[in-house]
Amino acid sequence: MDQKGYRRGSFQSSTSDEDMLEIAGASLDFSMADDDPPLDREMGGFSSYNGGGMNGSSTMMDFLEEPLPGVGTYEDFNTIDWVREKSRDRDRHREITSRSKESTWALIHSVSDAFSGWLLMLLIGLLAGSLAGLIDISAHWMTDLKEGVCLAGFWFNHEHCCWKSNTTFTDRDKCPEWKSWSQLILGYGEGAFAYILNYFMYVSWALLFSLLAVLLVKGFAPYACGSGIPEIKTILSGFIIRGYLGKWTLIIKTITLVLAVSSGLSLGKEGPLVHVACCCGNILCHLFTKYRKNEAKRREVLSAAAAAGVSVAFGAPIGGVLFSLEEVSYYFPLKTLWRSFFAALVAAFTLRSINPFGNSRLVLFYVEFHMPWHLLELVPFILLGIFGGLWGAFFIRSNIAWCRRRKTTKLGKYPVLEVLVVTAITAVLAFPNEYTRMSTSELISELFNDCGILDSSKLCEYVNDFNSTKGDDLPDRAAGPGVYTAMWQLALALIMKVFITIFTFGMKVPSGLFIPSMAVGAIAGRLLGVAVEQLAFYHHDWAIFSGWCSQGADCITPGLYAMVGAAACLGGVTRMTVSLVVIMFELTGGLEYIVPLMAAAMTSKWVADAIGREGIYDAHIRLNGYPFLEAKEEFSHKTLAMDVMRPRRSDPPLTVITQDSMTVEDVETIINETTYSGYPVVVSRESQRLVGFVLRRDLIISIENARKKQDGIVSTSIIYFTDHSPPLPPSSPSMLKLRSILDLSPFTVTDQTPMEIVVDIFRKLGLRQCLVTHNGKLLGIITKKDVLKHIAQLANQDPDSILFN
Repeated sequence: MDQKGYRRGSFQSSTSDEDMLEIAGASLDFSMADDDPPLDREMGGFSSYNGGGMNGSSTMMDFLEEPLPGVGTYEDFNTIDWVREKSRDRDRHREITSRSKESTWALIHSVSDAFSGWLLMLLIGLLAGSLAGLIDISAHWMTDLKEGVCLAGFWFNHEHCCWKSNTTFTDRDKCPEWKSWSQLILGYGEGAFAYILNYFMYVSWALLFSLLAVLLVKGFAPYACGSGIPEIKTILSGFIIRGYLGKWTLIIKTITLVLAVSSGLSLGKEGPLVHVACCCGNILCHLFTKYRKNEAKRREVLSAAAAAGVSVAFGAPIGGVLFSLEEVSYYFPLKTLWRSFFAALVAAFTLRSINPFGNSRLVLFYVEFHMPWHLLELVPFILLGIFGGLWGAFFIRSNIAWCRRRKTTKLGKYPVLEVLVVTAITAVLAFPNEYTRMSTSELISELFNDCGILDSSKLCEYVNDFNSTKGDDLPDRAAGPGVYTAMWQLALALIMKVFITIFTFGMKVPSGLFIPSMAVGAIAGRLLGVAVEQLAFYHHDWAIFSGWCSQGADCITPGLYAMVGAAACLGGVTRMTVSLVVIMFELTGGLEYIVPLMAAAMTSKWVADAIGREGIYDAHIRLNGYPFLEAKEEFSHKTLAMDVMRPRRSDPPLTVITQDSMTVEDVETIINETTYSGYPVVVSRESQRLVGFVLRRDLIISIENARKKQDGIVSTSIIYFTDHSPPLPPSSPSMLKLRSILDLSPFTVTDQTPMEIVVDIFRKLGLRQCLVTHNGKLLGIITKKDVLKHIAQLANQDPDSILFN
């Protein structure tokens, strides 16, 4: 994507991330929109910057006494300067505090400024919770629409349709108000022709939903595809992707998420809900000046919004806060922790008030277990952890290979066809098997379920011997024919889910990974749980069972194994640990199952890390070439700053601006001939003593405005960055003072600084660039991209992959 250069009059755009970016099929090529371009790169893709001036002489004035619109803001696909943003916020806060003592109105303004953060969190929680409720209700209804319609009101889903029916508890899904498509069209629901018609309608609805989803994404908001978490991680690290969190993305993602989930594709809505919540946070930031004008403050809000997103996705407010802290946030001060907690609380409360599932729960697969687990069960739990780690590593490698193939071949040019083909294959394979035909959330709910006396599911068709029951607890029983049928159906469902998810994640529709990963683990866990249960029933006299699992006792809970398996597979794919365990614990409400969950989560992480260090989100960040500096990885190489800085020995000298000897024309020439995002300012070309650093964008805006508003600024006018103007002949034109846009404290290191310290500085301070000096003289520059390229080179990866493909 060619980024147009700086033109006159083009700097009045706001810093809003709402501006929609036009891209065909969301295929991004950021090669020219380079935050930190190579020093030897020739100008290309940027239109020339030509300043037009007014002739005449005037007295010299200190331009920029009042800040200009656009100065201090950032271009698209640039990295923010965390140090500068935090400094500006501290200055703003100091000014408000000092003024608050002068008048009552200033005091009220100070209080409202302090309260605005909490008010913003309240609004984010309310909006995110409301949208999540809308998505849940709509997706539930449209999923059931594939199989039939409610005569009492077409807007009722299957479950709600049968609430008022007089059918018995066992026939609660067969109420007369709900008609399958064959009953509605043919008048009967049994027989081969009725089955074929239902099959055809199921596939047709699935194709229609997925077609609508991909067309809306492609036509209106290309950024609405995928889960959004890799990009949100990158944005929270300080990168700017305009439009990614805008209003169009929010509207289209909300609609297409419902369509994608309802189509029956192997994807979930939980990851995209984080993106939806962050869109809400970004849009609401524009109501408050301190968040609208400060990119670092806005990222604190987005961290809290991510927590609210997970809170409504899983009904887990504490897990949401920990997810934001562990997985997505780059900068997470204590104040953000409290506000994240508040936003997650409000979002969960709003969703609970809407009650989308009609069961007073925030998620469809909430479950409660009451039976304790035995120490020996840790062995199958750890086996599930190993399975989760192996599947996670296999999935990441396969999915990244497929996504890379999509990017580098003609496949990426046909996103609509790809979505339709994958949907058709999924629907054709899913319909014959009742466990793949139902929505993935319902499947997980069924697998987590602990069989009771009234359960009519095939998974609960055991041989009943009610003489041995004690109260509500059912003993371990022999599996009936229904259980054996369910087992092979689940085995087929497992194979299908394992492979179809690889091709689904990354398509041009909203697609989350949490639910498919949990489904794979839950199926594997339930299969293992039933196997262990039957082993204990038939061989209760074995040494491993004697003493804790006597005949007629209820000792094995297959639903618990499903839950542990779900946690293991989700951990293997995302490499979450603490937040994962807390989310699963909040889902089940069982404190006593924390140890099995921890054992499975840690085992899956260790196994997956042994095969490949990256989680799925980090792998997608690297695949897309985003400038993300991973804070968790250690830099263990013995290189120095001089090995990484530019210019290198064979390169042209560093482009610099002198403090008081260059004309407007000289500076405009430098701007036109280079694409760098900023320039070091030195005392003179001979001394190379460093004065400061000035951003390209600020220079262009300042010169442009000076030409328009200040008399006597011409091409031969001297630009100076010092306090006092340099001595010049009386006949010379007006001079332009630009000291106010000069960063007088750029971060510098010496050429002998070890790179591990430089990398640490970039990570912890969020720097864009760092200047390299030797005995006080400027030698070169290290940008964030140089650091990323250096790390990629040392890891034997292609360093050019950092230039955003």
